[in-house]
Amino acid sequence: MSDAPNYGETWVYESIVGALPGVNFGERGAIALQIAIFETAVLFFAWVYDLWTAALAGTAAIVVAAVGSVVMLRMGERTRAAAVPTPYRRLLFGSSIEVVLGILAFVALVTHLFVFDPRQSTTPLVTVLFGPDPPIVVVYLMLLILWDLCYRIGTSWWAAVVGLWGALRYRFDEPTAREMRRVNLLNVGFGVTQVLLVPFILDQPILLLAVSGHVVAVTVVSVTAAALIRT
Repeated sequence: MSDAPNYGETWVYESIVGALPGVNFGERGAIALQIAIFETAVLFFAWVYDLWTAALAGTAAIVVAAVGSVVMLRMGERTRAAAVPTPYRRLLFGSSIEVVLGILAFVALVTHLFVFDPRQSTTPLVTVLFGPDPPIVVVYLMLLILWDLCYRIGTSWWAAVVGLWGALRYRFDEPTAREMRRVNLLNVGFGVTQVLLVPFILDQPILLLAVSGHVVAVTVVSVTAAALIRT
């Protein structure tokens, strides 16, 4: 009998990796492959187009997304292993709201980069990173990495909200309460790693406010959820 979780009880990221026929990388293998593909592409195009400043920003985003992948897997494993009520699990995993939140974050970011920022700045962030005539393939790679990052940020938002709702709605036995506190604190850890992005957006007040606000909000909500869990 398989120990694999049922689909509908996983993040979309887990479902995609687990559903690929004939592919079984395992958790570490999937994350290592994710890092290797993205980082190799970033370094290759930085070498081809001499975009080493952009490569630093891309590497920071890849590291944060990779940490997000690890945190997502750990949060998923701990939540499924804990004796949480079925509605809690269904809301967290089965609704796929994290994808919707990730899309909203990604669309807002693309709108900022290509519409808002060029109207507000003589040298937009895209120009700072990639020059006045950005290579198409590099922009494609940038958007792919940003989507990967935004999806994990959306997952972090949703996990924080559901964690707080569960803490207010349910009482848990002591082992389950202990696990759910750890899940909430894992989410705080992922939020803190996003500070790595700050050096690249210091002259972008909107992005700086968005990233800082997200980190603070997730930290406050997740810590509050951990503190309010009742036994």
